[in-house]
Amino acid sequence: MVRIRLRRVGSAHQPHYRVVVADKESPRDGRFIEIIGSYNPRTEPGSIELNEERVYYWLNVGAQPSESVQKLFKIVKLDDRFERFKAGEDQQVLIEEASKVYQARATKIAAK
Repeated sequence: MVRIRLRRVGSAHQPHYRVVVADKESPRDGRFIEIIGSYNPRTEPGSIELNEERVYYWLNVGAQPSESVQKLFKIVKLDDRFERFKAGEDQQVLIEEASKVYQARATKIAAK
């Protein structure tokens, strides 16, 4: 089974995560199929960047997000956009809407 999950990068006490698509059996920081985003919890609010086109693809082919990634999806409202995508809404419109959400979050970020 394929999972969308976080892969920890960064030095000790300075975590930074990549959102990756990986086989369920692979170790947390081991093999992965594709990098589809990043998450930095050290900023306020945490900076989240996702390639929504690839996220939609992987969710369509059956990849399951982990609990932590599901929470990130809810923060940027990706789960709502994916439901609209499945209902038949144009992908380009949804991706443009998502880029506005990410830009709005980026302007509010202040490093800790």
